[in-house]
Amino acid sequence: MQETRPTPQAEASGVATSRKFVLTLSCVERAGIVQAVTTFLFERGFNIEEHQQFDDGLRQTLHLRTAFSGPANFEPARLEEEFRSIAERFEMKFSFHDETKERVLVMVSKFGHCLNDLIFRWRGGSLGGDLIVVVSNHETHRAMAEAAGLPFVHIPVTPDTKQDAERRLLELVDEYNVDLVVLARYMQVLSNDLCRALEGRAINIHHSFLPGFKGARPYHQAYDRGVKLVGATAHYVTADLDEGPIIEQEVIRVDHSYGPTALSTVGQDAEALALSRAVRWHCEHRVLLDQSSTVVFR
Repeated sequence: MQETRPTPQAEASGVATSRKFVLTLSCVERAGIVQAVTTFLFERGFNIEEHQQFDDGLRQTLHLRTAFSGPANFEPARLEEEFRSIAERFEMKFSFHDETKERVLVMVSKFGHCLNDLIFRWRGGSLGGDLIVVVSNHETHRAMAEAAGLPFVHIPVTPDTKQDAERRLLELVDEYNVDLVVLARYMQVLSNDLCRALEGRAINIHHSFLPGFKGARPYHQAYDRGVKLVGATAHYVTADLDEGPIIEQEVIRVDHSYGPTALSTVGQDAEALALSRAVRWHCEHRVLLDQSSTVVFR
């Protein structure tokens, strides 16, 4: 979000005049919800800058994202407390966020294209969140992370050390005050306990051939079958492997002239695009979980 500069009068008095927030909510569809939200914001001197909602007629639910600005003396916790009576009346699941950027931990193995893309967008200011630390089960990308000024933590994983490795990861999540964990081609299956611990705050990326072409050398399998589309899926991590709620998908058309190497290159492009969008939309509070699916306000 663009920074709001205070007026000269406010600068002279040392008081900021405006601050930006985002409200997201989901609830059963009923009359009066939008009016209750807008009245709540108006009564506190806020100005709505962006409003999006989705009325799901099949599930009879409403999903809403409202970006607003106004008095700087408010904090998200105060807004949540004052909004609670409205939320209880409409049985809402809701949250308020300010301009504080999400703190992102990236996990990677030997493929570095997604990590490289995330670093590029972060340094350019277009990622939406702040990369804080890189964690890997290999030393391959230490130089890439440290060249970007990011701490690199090597956590080897074997069948015998998997539990300890996951415990160390959760310690890093606490130590770095991490909001979001991104699996940028991290080639280890997370345990059910870890998936539950990171529910709603861990994003994974994989090629979109699944459930076909499982296992090693998927692009060789794709070449053998003559695929015409290569894609990638970014989704929230759940205990059901590669089946979490989908945030974003990218598809690129190919033809018979693409061998396994060319298909893999196209696939890496698709993975980087889908993952960076998913991370940005999550960090901008544009993704609302809806059972096994998502609502994404782009």
